[in-house]
Amino acid sequence: MSAPAREFQVQVEGLSVAYGDFLVQQDLNFGIRRSDVFIVMGPSGCGKTTVMRSLTGLLPPAAGRVLYGTEDLWTANEAERARLMRRNGVMYQSGALWSSLTLGENVGLPLEQYTDLSPRQIRDIAAYKLALVGLKGFDDFYPSQVSGGMQKRVGVARAMALDPDILYFDEPSAGLDPISARHLDDLILQLRDGLGTTMVVVTHELASLLAIGDDAVFLDAETKTMLATGNPRDLRDHCPDARVRGFLTRGEATPPPDPGAPLQ
Repeated sequence: MSAPAREFQVQVEGLSVAYGDFLVQQDLNFGIRRSDVFIVMGPSGCGKTTVMRSLTGLLPPAAGRVLYGTEDLWTANEAERARLMRRNGVMYQSGALWSSLTLGENVGLPLEQYTDLSPRQIRDIAAYKLALVGLKGFDDFYPSQVSGGMQKRVGVARAMALDPDILYFDEPSAGLDPISARHLDDLILQLRDGLGTTMVVVTHELASLLAIGDDAVFLDAETKTMLATGNPRDLRDHCPDARVRGFLTRGEATPPPDPGAPLQ
């Protein structure tokens, strides 16, 4: 007996995103399941980050819906949208840390803005979040005093400050060496497994998306729409679209096997 299908935590229906008259992506339809690592992938310039902006309440869609459970993000009023977005955390590509604040103060910013916790409570929670990402004892360091990989981890800790249901990552491995990138991938999996948090990762880094992705959507720059959804390793090996296989094999894709062909 097969396991029951898991619910979609986020559903994208007929989504199109644009900047004014410039269309970025159109007719997107996919779902993000709870506790998955979901990859938004495709070549540079296809609009991955723009789609994420629409999922996280920063860019109104040109058409379509973004549903959190049964609630439509973009037909909700401002207060309702803000409530929905407080259930999310975002780690930006650059880290977006304030250079004049310590690591602990950077992590504590969302708590200062959205809670009534005391300064002592905020410091304690920030220290705990930093410990979760492997930075115990670094509370009083400044961003300039730590490596790029550590700054990325601080960005993750800050995104986790309000205990979100979903964590969004915009090109988390950008600018990192392969070892630091692998450590960040391991951290994403550890947090997902330990906390049950849904992870949505925007990336074109093959090693990363193949290592951590449970499900994915592939965005195409030429047609300005999605070409496939599914587990990235399955898409690499079996997707009928050569463009998707080519992306996932660095252009070395071979035709998918013919299910009717005799075994060799």
